[in-house]
Amino acid sequence: MTTYRSIQKHFMTFEQEEGVGARVRRSVGTMKQRMFSPFLMLDDFYVKHPAGFPDHPHHGQETITYVLNGMVAHEDFTGAKGVLGKGDLQFMTAGKGIVHSEIPVQMESGEACHGLQFWVDLPKDLKWCEPRYRNLRGDKIPVVRPNENLTVKVISGKSYGVDSVRDLAYTPIHMYHYLTNKAGTQWEQEFPKNFNVFMYVMKGKVSVGDQVFPEHTAVFFNTDGDAVKGEFATDDAQFAIMGGQILDQQTIQHGPFVETDRESLMKVFMNYQYGINGFERAKGWQSSIIHGITEKQVRENEAKGLYKLDHERD
Repeated sequence: MTTYRSIQKHFMTFEQEEGVGARVRRSVGTMKQRMFSPFLMLDDFYVKHPAGFPDHPHHGQETITYVLNGMVAHEDFTGAKGVLGKGDLQFMTAGKGIVHSEIPVQMESGEACHGLQFWVDLPKDLKWCEPRYRNLRGDKIPVVRPNENLTVKVISGKSYGVDSVRDLAYTPIHMYHYLTNKAGTQWEQEFPKNFNVFMYVMKGKVSVGDQVFPEHTAVFFNTDGDAVKGEFATDDAQFAIMGGQILDQQTIQHGPFVETDRESLMKVFMNYQYGINGFERAKGWQSSIIHGITEKQVRENEAKGLYKLDHERD
């Protein structure tokens, strides 16, 4: 018999500045929810040239970027580069070290880039692995429609009998994008009991039990059940629901560097400062997109075959 998870907490997210001129609504990674193992951060971002996330480092974590509108260009100090369009995802494993740049493409329509970005902790034994990428293009995401009013994009995991693409992240993560066109549509999603689970309302209103949650609300669940269920409270509503395996380890974080003890964290700072142990290519590196990139340039680069991330999996 299925048991359903109860709500641990919920709150409305608010805009704040991040990167260079970008605006984000942050849920995980705030005073209201510092961490939620294995999740370190979730940003609902809106970014438009000249704003962006120029050259910056990471260590000991994975990032998951899901583009909902517009386009974002990516480049790192290994020479890997690419562009994510509407509906695309990138799973980036920073491992022992990466320096990269994430810059919105200047769209001819003037459209801003909108999406979600997660930071996910890596298990202790993988924090010093080699960096890698897994790209998932929007048209490759399995989609299931349990009824005429409900659509689920199965980004990672299994929903209504449909499996996702495998091996996208090292840390076990399940992620789903739920959409409806009719209020009153019910939904249900199973998760392993050793996963933390939270939901982010992207559009409209969603109810769980007798509580209704409006757009931009983050809802965190207890680990007291096998599944989460609810109902859409408005037409044309959407939410993302994520689960991740709880890591049995201490997490010490300072910005984009994540370790399991302070001594290791200090070592990472030294590595980055001196350009060693994974950061050798950081010295003097600057991305070619740091000052911006246009939609026309993207098309030209695609025609030249310049976009190919290392270890890319489409």
